[in-house]
Amino acid sequence: MRVSVLLPLPFPSALDYLAPEGAVMPGDLVSVPLGRREVTGCVWDMQSDVPADFAPVVPKEVSLARLKPLLGRLDIPAVPSDLRRFIDWLAAYTLTPPGLVLAMAIRARHTQPARVQLGWIRGDIDPASVRLTEARQRVLNVVSDRPLSTATLTENTGVSSAVLRGLAAVGVLQEVPLAVEPLFAPPDAAFHPPVLSEEQREAATHLAEGVRAHRFGVTLLEGVTGSGKTEVYFEAIAACLAAGRQCLVLLPEIALSTQWTDRFARRFGVQPALWHSELGGRKRRETWHAIARGEAAVVVGARSALFLPFPALGLIIVDEEHESAFKQEEGVTYHGRDMAIVRARLSDVPAILVSATPSLETLTNVENGRYEHVTLHRRHGSATLPDVCLVDMRRAPPDRGQFLSPQLIEAVRATFDRQEQAMLFLNRRGYAPLTLCRACGHRMECPNCSAWLVEHRARQILTCHHCGHHEALPETCPACEAESSLVAIGPGIERVHEEARLHFPEARILVMASDTLGSPSATAEAVRRISDHEIDLVIGTQIVAKGWHFPDLTLVGVVDADLGLGGGDLRAAERTVQLLHQVSGRAGRADKPGTVLLQSYLGDHPVMKALVSNDYQAFMEQESAQRRPGFWPPYGRLAALIVSADSADSADRLAAQLGAKAPDLPGTQVLGPAPAPLAVLRGRHRRRLLLRTRRNVAVQPILRQWLEGIKLTTHQRIDIDIDPISFL
Repeated sequence: MRVSVLLPLPFPSALDYLAPEGAVMPGDLVSVPLGRREVTGCVWDMQSDVPADFAPVVPKEVSLARLKPLLGRLDIPAVPSDLRRFIDWLAAYTLTPPGLVLAMAIRARHTQPARVQLGWIRGDIDPASVRLTEARQRVLNVVSDRPLSTATLTENTGVSSAVLRGLAAVGVLQEVPLAVEPLFAPPDAAFHPPVLSEEQREAATHLAEGVRAHRFGVTLLEGVTGSGKTEVYFEAIAACLAAGRQCLVLLPEIALSTQWTDRFARRFGVQPALWHSELGGRKRRETWHAIARGEAAVVVGARSALFLPFPALGLIIVDEEHESAFKQEEGVTYHGRDMAIVRARLSDVPAILVSATPSLETLTNVENGRYEHVTLHRRHGSATLPDVCLVDMRRAPPDRGQFLSPQLIEAVRATFDRQEQAMLFLNRRGYAPLTLCRACGHRMECPNCSAWLVEHRARQILTCHHCGHHEALPETCPACEAESSLVAIGPGIERVHEEARLHFPEARILVMASDTLGSPSATAEAVRRISDHEIDLVIGTQIVAKGWHFPDLTLVGVVDADLGLGGGDLRAAERTVQLLHQVSGRAGRADKPGTVLLQSYLGDHPVMKALVSNDYQAFMEQESAQRRPGFWPPYGRLAALIVSADSADSADRLAAQLGAKAPDLPGTQVLGPAPAPLAVLRGRHRRRLLLRTRRNVAVQPILRQWLEGIKLTTHQRIDIDIDPISFL
């Protein structure tokens, strides 16, 4: 019979093959010929869940005589039906070849059969009938009818594996598969139930009832920082476990997993399964198979965990749902939060979105009745929200060449005098964002990108944070050759660290950034040192704004609260208030009250007013009022076309061709073409066009028709970003 097989390759649809009737079923992973190669694919059945507005065109059927037969079925779990539907849906929505989406679910290293471990038992031959040496006798004294591994036998008897193989050759020993211990122990929902406040208990009960109903629905769990949102949604996980189903928890950053998994283990008695890019190849394969067999009850991971083959999914949780890190910008572009909701709907399971500062998209869905809303208004226990104060840098500037105001310096000293901890936050890595020549004005720029090189003084290099290019810090200006003329402009956290050393020479200081914490284990060690009060002052980028709980940390100083407000980004103000609200929430999370100092030159900005008044709701209402009249998201739809080529002329020609064919339809508008803010990235010249439509207009058919007939050279490319987050 004819079977469709989707291959993890950029084909527009599945390919047809021949198979004996009943030999394979949809979802089975199979080996098929492709030219001279043998590749792994998935037996496919096009689903009806894809909306007609953006469903792909079905190719013409090929005659049976031209089809090649399958080579065989792989002996590994099938791809579940809900995951297949999700792959089809995401591919159609993002205008991506479905095989590229499938590739995220069945990478080659995942689909290798699990290695069978072998052990030894007594064979059928009587040992008295063969020659027994002293070494052989020692083995027979230990071996029994219960399989023992080679390592166990050789360790207990002192013999080599050659002795075991010799006994097997004469039939005295027999090699059999070992019983493999499950990779993940089952969590115990009743292991250590928390003591919840009345407000928390009501929220937890509501979430757990939604899980027990086992039907799709989305609930926003909103709570101030430190209100115990994690403990509350743990009770939803407990209800999912009690129902014998699996739970997926998405976190925006790998670094968040350190404290999260510790808290999970204290509540449920075991560690959850982890899924992120830092896992080694063997661990990823074993974890993938354990999930596919239903042996991993709770999986916590990055956005890529959405493509895991859960056979019994019962709940999806998206923690810190507002985080832009959930958007995948490279390859298949999708938003992890939005696609988590799609997967929950296709699996008919509840989804919980969690945040202290929900996105405007989520709040709008709550307002329109699409999502339920559960709110925690108070911090847990005796903790109170920190006092947030503005430091007007126009009236109280720092000393020349420095970046910490006298008010902030004095507050840090007072914190140390009380034997408490402080944090300085600046969302900028390195020593300085710009290096220029004071003799001729030359600026050190990346040769591959339209971006300045960032100085990392500790390593004596200049580096590009976009493409990774780096070069040694020169002693003379490359343009005018003036000696000792290069100066650092602006602060990065290395420069703040240098200044902090000057003001607080006795303090124990730790710098936390993605380039100083190179692994989850390094992050875990940093968190331990802070929690054990081995550190007095933490200096960090946005990694410190995540959900850390440090009981002795009572002061947070934001070095440049205005950073991120410029650039014309649609969501600049929303992102800034979310980030600064999150980092402010690190202060005063236990019995000791907290204080936050925001250094700003824009004290009248709505973001600063919202942070000082702690009125996030009023800020978001104002943000909503600004976007609604122009039909900007979430009140309209956006899709970006990013043109790139190896020369500026080639990029301009293709962008102009797209501009000339731009759709002119009711309720739509095309902005551009125009150079991208990063007009050159990794050596490629970039132009952007932005399609904006009203909310009730689907962008997929418009884009498909727009791009029809556009011919690309080998050096040109068009990337499509549905619902763009970044506008660089």
